Amino acid sequence: MTGLAHRSLREIAQSGLPFALIARDGATVEVLAGDIVDVDLLGDIPLTDAAGAPREVLALVPFRQVRERGFECHDDDAPLRCLVVTERAAIPREDALAQLPAEPIALDEPGFDIADEDYADIVRRVIADEIGRGEGANFVIRRDFTAGVSTDAATAALTWFRALLEHERGAYWTFAVVTPGHVAVGASPEAHVSARDGVVTMNPISGTFRHPAGGATVETLTEFLRSTKETEELFMVVDEELKMMSAVCSDGGRITGPHLKEMSRLTHTEYVLRGRSKLDPRDILRETMFAPTVTGSPMQNACTVITRHETTPRGYYSGVAALFTPHETLLADEPTHDLDAPILIRTAYLQDGRLRVPVGATLVRHSDPYGEVGETHGKAAGVLGAIGAVPRDVAAEQAAGDAPEAGGAAVLDAVAGGATEIDEDAPAAAPRRLADDPAIAQLLASRNARLAEFWLNPQGTSGPAPFAGRSALVVDAEDRFTRMLAHQLRHLGLAVEIAPWNEVTDAQVDAAELLVSGPGPGDPRDAGNPRIRRMREVVARRRDAATPLLAVCLSHQILADSFGIELAPLDAPHQGLQKTVDVFGMPASIGFYNTFTARVPAGTTEVAGAEVAADDAGDVYALRGPAFASVQGHLESILSRDGMTTLQRLVEQAFA
Repeated sequence: MTGLAHRSLREIAQSGLPFALIARDGATVEVLAGDIVDVDLLGDIPLTDAAGAPREVLALVPFRQVRERGFECHDDDAPLRCLVVTERAAIPREDALAQLPAEPIALDEPGFDIADEDYADIVRRVIADEIGRGEGANFVIRRDFTAGVSTDAATAALTWFRALLEHERGAYWTFAVVTPGHVAVGASPEAHVSARDGVVTMNPISGTFRHPAGGATVETLTEFLRSTKETEELFMVVDEELKMMSAVCSDGGRITGPHLKEMSRLTHTEYVLRGRSKLDPRDILRETMFAPTVTGSPMQNACTVITRHETTPRGYYSGVAALFTPHETLLADEPTHDLDAPILIRTAYLQDGRLRVPVGATLVRHSDPYGEVGETHGKAAGVLGAIGAVPRDVAAEQAAGDAPEAGGAAVLDAVAGGATEIDEDAPAAAPRRLADDPAIAQLLASRNARLAEFWLNPQGTSGPAPFAGRSALVVDAEDRFTRMLAHQLRHLGLAVEIAPWNEVTDAQVDAAELLVSGPGPGDPRDAGNPRIRRMREVVARRRDAATPLLAVCLSHQILADSFGIELAPLDAPHQGLQKTVDVFGMPASIGFYNTFTARVPAGTTEVAGAEVAADDAGDVYALRGPAFASVQGHLESILSRDGMTTLQRLVEQAFA
């Protein structure tokens, strides 16, 4: 077979050979070709050949792989598809553009699979039935824009890739992956996870600013950056990805930012998380499935909520494209491959002559249903305009427009304008970066004044840890905040183990030097729920034995209930809310993620031998007494500026 370097991109596409085109550095296009192997599990991705020699693999990981973590999903049998690379070449960007087709591709019978009003109803139900009942802080619910395509798949892939390469900017990966029966073409703004030389990086992105007609300005962007909804949305996804970092990195992860991700029609806000790990990159990928920016939090329950409210499988949407590249020099006790894995969003899929563009909105406690409808229109118009499937000026107007009215057809209006031919002589000019404006930079930097220094600074210990030589068992009630909490406890000197609620034994509960009963979703009053029932048993055993107990969030509510304190839903959920509260005489800035609260009559300071810290309305923020302490907030959250000092105080109380 003639080498890739001696064949044009059209010749490669016409050969029937599976291939991928990836633009990552802005200057070159990587061309990968090889053999397709579909596998069942991430651990089966064939990183070595029969002789044990490492090889390069590009894997398309579908959303259904969350089953490996025991999470729910609609299973569509989408394959974990591996392109085992046998040939690769690098082509200068301009040479690639010259080889790629520019003829417009028409769309037939375009439209969303879910009507605007029906999607708005889903938003209302998620806010009321899921967030309003304590099932989580935020959830991403998708719908699909679909259309027929008569052009052959490989030609369509090259055409759309060319459009993205020419006109999209700010993407982390611009790519086309063509395999038997399936095409994926996109410009993903977000690196989900990478691992290079033992350094793991994650890139949580959230908050979507749709550029107004005429382009973004400092004034319009400033209004967006001051939005409470957009700011809290980003903080929540950073918390969720720090949970993942704490699971795979020995040092828990440090955050830098925030930054702007400026694209052609959208601008996002983002942070970067980094930590060190010696895990196999396939294990890193498994522990970080999938990004909260496209699922929700807490992750496990988000998958359950998605299954309840999305009636069709996701396919590859919100999965990742994972490139495993062998190290040039192998070191003992180090992974053999680096990993680079962007999220599969802003991506168009073509299968059996049907184009599918999945788009989702992040639903939070103060989401506006029609605002979220508008966000899906903006995202769909952005993808379709970027690939040249609709006129770019029309797509830009639709992406910047207000929320459509019920039954509106913003993207359909753009499609009606017809596809647009790419002007090879007029590439898109890169506008001035708004992030360089001093006022914007200052506004971004000011966000960190609200955050915990523990996660912003290097986490080396200074002096002897206060609980060195002691140990703790953390019981996980399906919220991986326990990973961050365990990391902070280790920083305080404790040797920590984590046990899931459905695996922890009574013997473990009894033997633990300190038992940390963790947070989780759901209604603490629901004794019929097996998870709630088991957490009640765990708290009761420790309280009856009068052995050291620290209870957090859900478990704090359960502990309060054991003292006869009323449990009630909040008027408005405190999901991702930062508050300064009095914790036994010391003010503390803490992040809250609760829908329910323990409540005492105003002015109450003690109940049945438990000292109570509550606000003027009687909402209980903490309890303490002989061998126990509890807290409603998440001291491990980035929103808890006083998290570490408060955690140390409460652990001391539990050991007292």
